[in-house]
Amino acid sequence: MTRNLYTFLLYLLLPFTPLKLLWRARKQPEYLAHWRERYGFYSPNVNNKPIIWLHCVSVGETRAAAPLVKALLSQYPNRKVLLTHTTPTGRATSEQLFGNSVERVYLPYDVPFAVARFLTHFKPAIGVLMETELWFNLIAACKQQAVPLLLVNARLSEKSALGYAKISNLVHEGLQSLTAIAAQTQQDAARLQHLGAKNVQVVGNLKFDVMPPNDALTQGQQLRALFGEHRPVFLAASTREGEEALILEAVAGTKIDNLLTVIVPRHPQRFNEVEALLQQHGLSYEKRSTLTKTVEANTQFILGDSMGELFTYYASADICLIGGSLLPLGGQNLIEAMRMGRPVLIGEHTFNFKEVSELAVAQCAAWRVNDVQTLSEAINTLVKNPQKQVKMGAKGLALCEASQGATHATLAIISAYIEADLKKCHGHCELSE
Repeated sequence: MTRNLYTFLLYLLLPFTPLKLLWRARKQPEYLAHWRERYGFYSPNVNNKPIIWLHCVSVGETRAAAPLVKALLSQYPNRKVLLTHTTPTGRATSEQLFGNSVERVYLPYDVPFAVARFLTHFKPAIGVLMETELWFNLIAACKQQAVPLLLVNARLSEKSALGYAKISNLVHEGLQSLTAIAAQTQQDAARLQHLGAKNVQVVGNLKFDVMPPNDALTQGQQLRALFGEHRPVFLAASTREGEEALILEAVAGTKIDNLLTVIVPRHPQRFNEVEALLQQHGLSYEKRSTLTKTVEANTQFILGDSMGELFTYYASADICLIGGSLLPLGGQNLIEAMRMGRPVLIGEHTFNFKEVSELAVAQCAAWRVNDVQTLSEAINTLVKNPQKQVKMGAKGLALCEASQGATHATLAIISAYIEADLKKCHGHCELSE
């Protein structure tokens, strides 16, 4: 596929994008807010500082970027940090983490006129794409306008690499046009280079540098008090569609009478769907959003219908299952649970976190379950063996601490291009970094 064909196909799809936004807004009305930004129309820009731009698609990328964003804000106070997102939940996470210290907008659709409007409006001095965000017209426009564009915390699973190989000409051109790439692992770097990437460095995973909020432990203890101090608490975090039914079956198979199971769906638009599933099975449950007193002894489930509390949930639990891994969805981030010193259960499907998952299993920080039965057995074993819980949690925390440092290395790569821009505009820009 050539970029011209890619662009032609995007233009064919463009008239349907309003319908897509309306469809998503049925469950998440926030999709209708700021819709003009998706076509490259932005509010008047009152900022007169050079812009450092980072693209963080959704919640995971935004949280992963947090240490890097804070480092950039600290090191370059006379520059403005702009975050772009694709999802409302990513945008909301940005607001929660950074408030007014950064500017945030939606990245436009990858059609030339919208991309051109974005770059003309903001005139970024440098752009940073998180993980695997390859938008080929955006990359080409940045190259044409001499905007350094970096891909950081880059990862590429075997599955994704095979998919990109089917459009190898387009991908090769895009990767070649990136200024630099900071990959998570040697395997990621090798796959990217095989597809045509150049100037690739391996720096580690930024997610290992994400620290819990200062009050996460205290908030977790307060939440645990509401759950019941002496009840075993099993947390199913960031669950995806189809997994909750498997979790209900596994929990039923444990035969632990006083077990309290907390289910936190990955996407807020699914809260009502999961609540309906609990009602359909006739299960006793309460919702986190209305929880004000200690749950009744006969309450079996808590529906985690809140945003921005994942570290708090981890701190409140004894055992944590990481969602997205029971079905072939690639798995969600297990590092946050390990960072809180909790034993981690993961399913077979962790290709989004392949190296981290394998390392955690090898070091006995995570326990891989293959099906409903082995999930039941793992919960039973850990509930009956608190000492094993402690050992697994300690190994996970040690793994996190030993794997830190990606933020410092990534910042050094980005800073080289920012400093080059400073020298270029010396005498023309009123900067005092």
